[in-house]
Amino acid sequence: MQDVDILKALANDRRLAILEWLKRPREHFRPQIDGDLEEDGVCAVLIAEKLNITPATLSEHMRILVQAELVHAKRIKQWIFYRRNEERIAELKQGLFAAL
Repeated sequence: MQDVDILKALANDRRLAILEWLKRPREHFRPQIDGDLEEDGVCAVLIAEKLNITPATLSEHMRILVQAELVHAKRIKQWIFYRRNEERIAELKQGLFAAL
């Protein structure tokens, strides 16, 4: 993963919103049938609904976030669930402040 991947991931309002929502998923998403919102992540369908975008568009946003290692993807049945990569986000915050 390169710095450009991280910058690309963070340079979009929708992706920033997704990261914010995934920080506290129970506050931002309705309960889901499969998977725990916090432990397993949020189903892609719920994220697409909240953003009012197609699953294909969401898939591209999530691909970029996964590539930047800001989120983890997990398959449960036929669905993909996403949760924040808190370790990686903490590393990035620490590195950013150290560089300034």
